[in-house]
Amino acid sequence: MNLPLYYVGTPVVKRSSLVVALLFVATGAGAQTLYKSTMPDGKVVYGEKPEPGAKHVDTVTAPPPKTGTTILTPAEKKGIEQRIEKRAATSDAQRRELEDAHQQLKKAEAAREAGKEPLPGERLGTATGASRLTDDYWARQKSLEAAVEAARKRVEQAEQAARR
Repeated sequence: MNLPLYYVGTPVVKRSSLVVALLFVATGAGAQTLYKSTMPDGKVVYGEKPEPGAKHVDTVTAPPPKTGTTILTPAEKKGIEQRIEKRAATSDAQRRELEDAHQQLKKAEAAREAGKEPLPGERLGTATGASRLTDDYWARQKSLEAAVEAARKRVEQAEQAARR
């Protein structure tokens, strides 16, 4: 018994019906209305208009117009370019800030090391022949240590800003 190719019961026709429907949707025909007509004997016919005498008619809808990759409008492209430039400028500024903070920390640590030796007048002799450091020496040491801590804090803040 030879069945026509459009007979719905055959697997070949089921697959080819789906392929035809997808081709209609994937090509420019997707913008038009597509009808799936089921005939009284079970045949399915796809077309641009309902098949006369069909038992059941379904409308196959086209996908929404904005699916997949879309082309950017000039305004969208300009906005994206501005955001990229702003990010790059911010990134450069953060990098320079971090470099400056590291330099300041190195200088503060070097000044603290160099300042460990007492300056003239910061050492006093005692009655037993020994010597002791003056309050000025300890105040200077405290300010050098505070400068190092401030520089470390600046480095830490610059690193946190760069991570954001």
